[in-house]
Amino acid sequence: MTVSPSPSWSARWPVLSRIRRNHGLEHATIHILSARHPRTTLIGRSDSAGFYLYGDVGPEEVRLAAEQALARLRAGEHDLALHPNCGTSLLTTGVLASTASFVSLLGTRRNRWQDRWDRFPVAVLGSVLALIVARPLGIALQRHVTTQGDPGALEITSVQPVRSGTPGLLRVLTQG
Repeated sequence: MTVSPSPSWSARWPVLSRIRRNHGLEHATIHILSARHPRTTLIGRSDSAGFYLYGDVGPEEVRLAAEQALARLRAGEHDLALHPNCGTSLLTTGVLASTASFVSLLGTRRNRWQDRWDRFPVAVLGSVLALIVARPLGIALQRHVTTQGDPGALEITSVQPVRSGTPGLLRVLTQG
């Protein structure tokens, strides 16, 4: 009896694969733009059709950065798909720090502030340890769950303002 290999999850869920690849391209584009404009705040949000980019940069500059990002990802710079300020990392940090604080206060009496103050140093220590663990864990979650450094057949089809009169909000559309 032979067992055929199961298809990869990306083959079973192509929409998730597209979102992960667009998310990686979004991060790589932000890395490139941030290097050119170190004082500019840039925020992205990815979906299966591409990504939105919020920031004080024009469409042509974003197109050039996205094309350079795509070329660098294809050349093997897969770590460009990871970003320390990604929502995945921020959520990981929030969940771990909140959980550490919550756990440190278990067993305190509901209406006894003195019990809670007595546990405060434990809550701080737990939160600090959570923050130390959160950064590498958030990057690992990006690498294995929410982004993909290999863009595959992804291509940029257009970069355009979302609405006239809304400066700084661009839509980068992709296909593939």
